[in-house]
Amino acid sequence: MQKTIFVLLDACRWDIGSANAGYLEHLVEVGRAAKYQVRGELPSMSRPMYETLMTGLPVSVHGIVNNQVCRRSLHPNLFSLCRSQGLVTAAACYFWMSELYNGAPFDPLSQRFQLGGDGDIQHGIFYWEDLYPDSHLYADGEFLRHTYDPDFLLLHSMNIDYWGHQRGSDSREYAAAAGAAMEHLARLLPAWMDEGYQIVVTADHGMNALGHHGGPTWEQRTVPLYVISPLCVPGRYEEEEVSQLLIAPLVCRMLDLSRPQGMLRESSLPGLEAPGPRP
Repeated sequence: MQKTIFVLLDACRWDIGSANAGYLEHLVEVGRAAKYQVRGELPSMSRPMYETLMTGLPVSVHGIVNNQVCRRSLHPNLFSLCRSQGLVTAAACYFWMSELYNGAPFDPLSQRFQLGGDGDIQHGIFYWEDLYPDSHLYADGEFLRHTYDPDFLLLHSMNIDYWGHQRGSDSREYAAAAGAAMEHLARLLPAWMDEGYQIVVTADHGMNALGHHGGPTWEQRTVPLYVISPLCVPGRYEEEEVSQLLIAPLVCRMLDLSRPQGMLRESSLPGLEAPGPRP
């Protein structure tokens, strides 16, 4: 098992994310990362897809059917699976993650910092403004990483989503937000890689030109996935879309976690090395 960092770029659709991910694309070109084109689940909304990414389950099973369903997850998730095996979890992310994995409703006055708690997210820093700067978000994540040395760390930025809603995905502002998020990430990736972390970078959903998401169109549901791990042979696996449901089982394999019932086998993901150690 190697420590794993999961970066979730909210609403970063496939083409705009790829066009602005200069350093990640470089890592693919020089054989240090694998890249996939992911077909997101439906509805292409944030809270349902957070639960899908963390549980590996479709919406019809996990029941978070839209952004208004405010309750704690009812299913095993990457955080709870880690905690059950004594691993340390941490997250710097939007407050909906706190509601899903530590308890709802979220109180910003008392629950922004949840450090050393007994929820699925053991050490959390949560924000509630969609324009909370991505630069601050990554700094929050680095504080958690250096202070608590988590085995599984989630970093979740919202600025791409914010500008997509304000100006649409064809706008200069949306592309600039994607580029800025990627630049912040590029400053951190070399150190993470040098320290032996496995890294997953993806999105929950995309965005259309009208500034909406939730539906089945390519713009709203197709997102990139970059993986840096000895489990994935570096290269481009972009010709065919892969299911978003494969991401959680991939992370389980990275962390040597047993897959819970209902989660797909990650073995159908192209470019994987030897079979996972557990059924």
